[in-house]
Amino acid sequence: MKLKKIVSAVALASLATFGMTAQAADKVYADFPVTVKNYKGNAEHSVAYTGQIARHILNDSLKKLAAKGNGEANAELKAQMLAYFEGKEAGRDIIAPTSKGKFVVAESKVDDLSKGKNLAGKAYKGAVTSWPGNMTGAEVLAFMIDKASAADKGYDKVNGMDYPQLITKFAMGAVFYNQAIDNYLDEKLEADTKPNNKAYKDGKPYTGKEHVWDEAFGYFGTPAHTLSLSAKDAYSIAKRKDEALALADADKDGKVSLYDEMVFSHAYYAAAADKSGKTNYLHTITEAFIDGRQLIADANGEKLTDEQRAKLKGYAAVIAENWEKVIAEAVFKYAGSTYKDIQQLNDALDNKGDVSKVMRTYAKHWGELKGFAMALQVSGKDLGATGVQLNRLIGFSPVMLGNTQVTGIDANGDYVQSNTISLDEYALNMLKVQKLMADTFDVQSRGNDALASIDDLVKKLGEQAAEAEND
Repeated sequence: MKLKKIVSAVALASLATFGMTAQAADKVYADFPVTVKNYKGNAEHSVAYTGQIARHILNDSLKKLAAKGNGEANAELKAQMLAYFEGKEAGRDIIAPTSKGKFVVAESKVDDLSKGKNLAGKAYKGAVTSWPGNMTGAEVLAFMIDKASAADKGYDKVNGMDYPQLITKFAMGAVFYNQAIDNYLDEKLEADTKPNNKAYKDGKPYTGKEHVWDEAFGYFGTPAHTLSLSAKDAYSIAKRKDEALALADADKDGKVSLYDEMVFSHAYYAAAADKSGKTNYLHTITEAFIDGRQLIADANGEKLTDEQRAKLKGYAAVIAENWEKVIAEAVFKYAGSTYKDIQQLNDALDNKGDVSKVMRTYAKHWGELKGFAMALQVSGKDLGATGVQLNRLIGFSPVMLGNTQVTGIDANGDYVQSNTISLDEYALNMLKVQKLMADTFDVQSRGNDALASIDDLVKKLGEQAAEAEND
């Protein structure tokens, strides 16, 4: 689809409340010209990131599948999940996102976006220290998929695991964030890697640097016309609300193209944070992507000068810093959610109530917290002591009612639980996680901020407070 760089007066008026200028709102990640020298094809534009959107769809579909187990080993479900994780077969249906009410999605097959794509081949290749077993990113995700296939609707109540949340949130980091920040916006911006004076591949209508930049943009998961949307608009698109069709449908064909009109993954969480009015991650990241792409197009198929590459790297740095903050905001938010769940658990226990429903919510929020915390550590940037502290505070599972927690995996791939800290001590850990995100990443949106409770909880725990952090 070719998006026209036209923004309605209504959209511009909406943007004014977010401090956006008409000039910025008019920018769209689309319609950049073909600059490849001696190009012989019929393409009129050089933007292409279909493979990245296909992977967003694979991840969303995998999340749906991860919630379909019946609590027993299910080889058929596991095979279907692996088809969306490591397979490349033709004919895979788009399980999510699909049409919902008036929100009509244009595509129905993964191949409608891009053929032969998977998640496993692009997952983080380093050791994941935030999960037991010293596995790579792909191995961790495969391990989670195996567990999900035998869980009850994705939930392991014995160990407090919510696999749909763990899988999708970690994959967003291990694939999308890692590929964009540690690959396309890092070494592939070097002078002799994918140079701008050559086609990315023979016969393609885009140069090396054009396509590298496009692929990074695709992994962020935002619509081409994001700058004409408010954070609330983008959020409603991701939720596929009836009224969001008009917001998403930039070319007015009555359908939403998952390629360049849908909101996915970290772009959704950027919008979620920005709805607070305290941050502007979504527009800051998108505008840096558009400005960088314009710089490359302006080079007109010539090799980028050192000055141009330095400026391009500046845009990449803005993207990396703000993308990291988006993930840190999510860690902060779900640490707050987990803290509140522990308070509800304690209330239910004190009143001899049914804790099963609270435990299910606790596992869900913990899965989101853990998945984002793991994602934060796979950008290629060494978080050092911050990463160590984050992993120790959260642990390998939530603390369960008997004050036990997963501490490892045995030779058979089963979880090992050990005695650990109390629920109150673990609640303090969640507040320490929030403080760590605030101090290290200067998060500003701060959803579910519970830090005001930290002094009272420290006083309540006394000497135990100093020992609350897990080893």
